[in-house]
This record gives sequence, structure tokens and C-alpha cells, in this order.
Amino acid sequence: MLFSYKNHLNILNYIIINKLFGGIKIKTAEQLDFLINYLIDERNEVIDIPNDIQSKKNLLRSLMNIRMPSEVSEEFLNIQDDYLTNETLNKTLTSLNDIEEVKGNVALWKGDITTLKVDAIVNAANSKLLGCFIPMHNCIDNVIHSAAGVQLRQECNEIMQGSDEPIGKAKITDAYNLPSKYVIHTVGPAIPQGMLPSKDDENALASCYRSCLEIADEYDLESIAFCGISTGVFNFPQDLAARIAINTVEEYLKSHETDLHVIFDVFSEESYSIYKNLLWGDEDG
Repeated sequence: MLFSYKNHLNILNYIIINKLFGGIKIKTAEQLDFLINYLIDERNEVIDIPNDIQSKKNLLRSLMNIRMPSEVSEEFLNIQDDYLTNETLNKTLTSLNDIEEVKGNVALWKGDITTLKVDAIVNAANSKLLGCFIPMHNCIDNVIHSAAGVQLRQECNEIMQGSDEPIGKAKITDAYNLPSKYVIHTVGPAIPQGMLPSKDDENALASCYRSCLEIADEYDLESIAFCGISTGVFNFPQDLAARIAINTVEEYLKSHETDLHVIFDVFSEESYSIYKNLLWGDEDG
């Protein structure tokens, strides 16, 4: 069962606390120490805990990244959720109405997908849907799981039960401590280094976008943000991937009765230029 508004209630509670007590930053070090020690005790290892806050944050994220899905105490979840919600509130959050580059129901935005206040963000997942286990890895899968909290890996594990998600399909979960309501996980085609995508690869990538859009409509969502599926460590060429993404989304929006708004979220200037040229050509946008 999905509890899609829990994260928004957490954020609301934190806003109230901030107004009443003038901020909660004083609790951060204490929260980090508790969470780190809990995860170290789970591993039954001796790990030196750094003194500065940023190093503690990095250690906590690393321990979360390598942790296998399993139950944790209610106290851990409460403290983790408070900590991650505060981390979210310290970022600049962006809603659909804040985005200026818009073409009909399609928008283009460059930034951190974990700061989007939309109904769903799309995660380019691995076949197990368990997130990235490499500590502090900069892939979108790692970034999303790290910001959402350990519950996301646990829910994905409960859904998958050790099976593999087929390429081109998608699953939906709660977003937990992210500002979005849901995360839609999809597995894109992986292209061997130095090879070009086959026609089957192109069709599989298009299927990823359609599967996510279908889930969004099934859940009556109003907005969905796509990352560049398969364009990271899966080696799909960015320009071809963008063309497939735009064509698939535009075809879906035209052929379905839907009010869904789609955001293409990119992280680099190169990707931004590719999408902008494909969406608007020589127009000023």
C-alpha cells in the first residue's frame, strides 16, 4: 500500500516546528550520530565516525547505500525522516508552475530531480529495483534512494521479491522523504560500451516512457518528471534518447485523453540544449 502524502505531512510539520522554534539545525549532529551508529551496529563493524557535519552526512549516505533491504526500528525511521525532510527543506524546491520552458503539456527543466514538487519523478532503475549499492555514486538511482530514505529500497524489495523487472516496464512506489508524491521506477536498455543501440533497444526505451505514462494516468497523476533514462551508465546516446523520449511522450499525449503534464528534467547544459532544440528548433522557446 502506498502512503503518498506522508512526506508532505512531514514537510508541513517541519514548517510548523521552524516557525515555533526558529529552526532545527541544532539537531542535525545528534540525528546523524544516532543514524550512523544504528547502521554501524547493524553491520557489527568498527567504523570511525568523522567529526564534521558534511563528512557525517556522506558516511550516513554511504551506509544507507550499502544496506540491504530489511526492517528498521520506528525510532530510526522517525529520526531519519526528520533529518531527510529537513535536508529537503534546505533545498530550493521547484513546482511545475515555476518552470518557464513550456510547450503545451511538456516542460523542460535543468536541475536536481529530487527537488521537484510534482506528483511523480521517474527513476532509471536497475533490474532488481533496489537502488544503487555503490557508496555515494552519482547516478540518479543512488541520488533518489538516498534522498527518499531506507523505506524506498524496502518497498521495492517487497514488490519485486527477488525477481527482475523487465526492460521497458515500470513500477510505482511512495516517494517517502522526497517532495514528490511517488517514484516510478523503470529499467532502460543497457548499451555495451562502444556499441550503438539496436532497433530493439530503441523500442525498449520508448516502452519505458509509455509504461511510466500509463502508470501516471492509472493513478490519475497530474505531473510526471522524467530523467534521461538509459543515458548514464547504460550508455544510450543522449541525442537519440532525447528524440525517442520526446516523440514517445508527444505521441502518447496526442493519442490519449489525459491532462498529464510531463517534465523532461536534465542535469547538464549539453542535455538541455539537445532537448530544447528538439522541442523548439530555432524558436526562442
